[in-house]
Amino acid sequence: MYKKHIESPELQAGFEKILEGNKQWMKLVAEDTTGRYQQLAKGQSPEILWIGCADSRVPANQITNTLPGEVFVHRNIANMCVHSDMNMLSVLDYAVNVLKVKHVIVAGHYGCGGVAASLSRKQFGIIDNWLCHIKDVYRLHSEEIDAIQDEEKKVNRLVELNVAEQVSNLCSTSIIQNAWKERDDLAVHGVVIDIATGKIVDLDITFTNSEGLGKVLAFA
Repeated sequence: MYKKHIESPELQAGFEKILEGNKQWMKLVAEDTTGRYQQLAKGQSPEILWIGCADSRVPANQITNTLPGEVFVHRNIANMCVHSDMNMLSVLDYAVNVLKVKHVIVAGHYGCGGVAASLSRKQFGIIDNWLCHIKDVYRLHSEEIDAIQDEEKKVNRLVELNVAEQVSNLCSTSIIQNAWKERDDLAVHGVVIDIATGKIVDLDITFTNSEGLGKVLAFA
């Protein structure tokens, strides 16, 4: 049988903080009189799939001021939508075809460490293979990015371009395109979060059908 064994008092205190926080959450749930949490225990019906960065500063529910059960969330380094990522594709398929979400939002954020790392020539470890996908976005827009002298602005512009590319990647999946053939209430959006202000910046990148994707990306 496995037993908990933490020698470090600091580690133990950190874990206890999490458990104590959960007690406070349980108290909130127990005192709720709306019946909301009892209903959530029976299932979920969110209208939003949020594909965001794993960065701890950009939690979906807090930023959108939504409650549990309202946002289905997938997060990874730099909010990537890679066609070979079965994790992301499984989440997307479940959200679109089972939960029937109406909005898929790709949410980047300014000052993204993953995007910044992709602009360097350093090796960071296994993540280098993941960052290659962002380097590909840079390659497509290298002339524009290289023309920006300020490093912060350079990173932030690539953040925006990366979101646009990931929206395109989502829209070119068979999951999204087949859903569009069956329903007219599904939109894919691209946004960026300004951590300093908390603002969600709408990049005005929204697709509700395959028009505009190009003839080789839009399935017949």
